[in-house]
Amino acid sequence: MRPGGLRTIARLHPTKNSLPAPVRESLLKLLNERLADALDLVHQSKQAHWNVKGPQFQMLHELFDDVAEHAEDYADLIAERAVALGGTAEGRVQTVAKATTLPEYPALAASGTAHLAALISAQAVFTTRVRSAIDACATAGDAATADLFTEVVREADKDLWRLEAHTQATS
Repeated sequence: MRPGGLRTIARLHPTKNSLPAPVRESLLKLLNERLADALDLVHQSKQAHWNVKGPQFQMLHELFDDVAEHAEDYADLIAERAVALGGTAEGRVQTVAKATTLPEYPALAASGTAHLAALISAQAVFTTRVRSAIDACATAGDAATADLFTEVVREADKDLWRLEAHTQATS
């Protein structure tokens, strides 16, 4: 986590959700942490999409845009779950910049290879963190949020495979 960390808004909004308030509060912290990562992944993927150069430009340009769209979908699912639990989704740029656990994107990346390496690294961290969130939600007794994270990691794993496939050719 970057300096400053994630400061969640502690106030829960009134809801008839049957999960106990302390459980919802812990889930909100977890959801907002993963939201920060998902939003960072959106922006890292767009950085690659906008700036990729080289012989595989068109293919990678489109792939990076797909990855960004998927990450945006994950962010939306995660944010809406946070609000459904009576919390506030923390998606402000300043909050995300402080809270993301993804590696910082290299400012000078230009080649397809450099962008692939950066996105593979970010995607791998994202899937690892989401997989841990599944276990945390199950331990907290919230199968619905665990299922949401299972859906996210299933698709994020697929994007990781699609990114890595560009670096795995043997001949």
